[in-house]
Formats: sequence, structure tokens, C-alpha cells
Amino acid sequence: MGYNFNWDVVWRNFDKLSNGLMLGLGMAAVALVLGIVFGFLIALAMISKKSWLSFPARWYVEIVRNAPLLLLVFFIYFGLPKVGISALDSVQSFVFALTLYSAGYLAEVFRGGLASIPQRYIEAGTAIGLTQIQRVRYVILPIMIRIVLPSLGSTLISLFKDTSLAAGIAVPELTYGARWINTRTFQVVEVWTITAALYLSVCWLLAMGMRLIERRYAVIK
Repeated sequence: MGYNFNWDVVWRNFDKLSNGLMLGLGMAAVALVLGIVFGFLIALAMISKKSWLSFPARWYVEIVRNAPLLLLVFFIYFGLPKVGISALDSVQSFVFALTLYSAGYLAEVFRGGLASIPQRYIEAGTAIGLTQIQRVRYVILPIMIRIVLPSLGSTLISLFKDTSLAAGIAVPELTYGARWINTRTFQVVEVWTITAALYLSVCWLLAMGMRLIERRYAVIK
């Protein structure tokens, strides 16, 4: 039996894809920002000389990096309500899971970035009388962010692609919208071709944007 192409059904329902695309980008951006905050704090704990800080931080990173994201999503969305935590809807649950996931990876990125900071800059900050908090704010953070910019860009793209897993808990992102159109029109090739093109286009634009930022904020030698 031949397959009849009908691209018009995709364009008639394109709002499902466009709205899902914007929701996916929003979830990825929020998870990245929160992941940067928590990831940096975890990285500081990892390099701490206090074992009660470094030990749980290292275990957190190992668990998150070796656990499937979808398992974490299901645990938060289906598991937390079983223990009395049911204030999160599907979008909030997924962003929470994505934040925990990204924080684990970014903690390792930041740990490497902190280790790469030339010691002379920290010594210079100490020499001019900066406190430890001031050295972190004015010396360590600006240099570290420049060092890890390529990894941050890769993480953002990865998080955006990971938002496709949110369809598993009925979050109306891009993949969910594609499935919605597909189940009502059965135009499999057209729906998934356009969806793949949207993912590829957005990821390419994000990559180009991050390269421009990397050139603008070159690493200090």
C-alpha cells in the first residue's frame, strides 16, 4: 500500500509544534540557570577540605551522572506525591528533574574550571586585600565562567534536546506536539521530518550563538 504525503496537515497544526518548541527552550533555559547556581555550589563543596561537604557532593555527582534522566523524571513526578510532596505540576516536575540532572554535570565542569584558574590571579586578589568572598566574586567567578563557556553551550543544547523526554509525563513540548499531530493524522513522515528539522535548526542556532559569545569573552591567558 502506497504512502500519501500530505504536508498541509502539519502546517494546519503547526501551533502545537511552535508552542512546544518555545516551552522546551524555556524549560532548558531555566534548568540551565538553576543548574549553574547549584552546580557551582556543589563544585565548591567537592573541592572543600571538609569531608562532610566533599563526600556527599561527590556522591551526588556520581549518582546523577550515572542515572537515566527519564528515571529521575518519573521518580519526581510519580514518586514524590507518594510521600506527600504533590505541589509540582508536570512542567515544574520536569524542570526540577532537569535542574538536578544539569547541576550534577555542571558541578564537574565547574570543578575542572576552578582547577584551571591560574594561581597568580588568586594570589593577586589576596595581595590587594580582597576577602575570600570578594576573591570568589571578582576573580574566580569571572575567569571560571570564561573557561567553561564552551561546556555551558554544549549543556544548553543537550538540555534542550533532553526536553523531548518531558513527553513521557504529558508536558506539551515539541515531541509531545508532534505525537499529538501524528496520532490524529497518521502522517508519520511529514510530522517527524518537520520536528527533526526544528530540533536541528534550533540546536544549530544555539551553537552559533554560543560560539559568538565565546569569541567575545575569550579566556584570559
